[in-house]
Amino acid sequence: MPVYEFRCPWCQKKFEKLCRLGETGEHLACPECEIPGAVRIVSGFSSPGTEGGKGDACGPCTKSSCAGCR
Repeated sequence: MPVYEFRCPWCQKKFEKLCRLGETGEHLACPECEIPGAVRIVSGFSSPGTEGGKGDACGPCTKSSCAGCR
């Protein structure tokens, strides 16, 4: 089973969840506000030896300066 990343459309909390293949998240409740309706987001992959699992995808930006790092 894969681990997917989701974002709550209400409080914008980003979280990961071990789900069935293809899970959309529409029935998942946010762990922060507990409102159902999470949206699955595209996330980068992690490989050994990369800081924070971001690889080269973020380049020289800081962790809060681009959408790919948030």
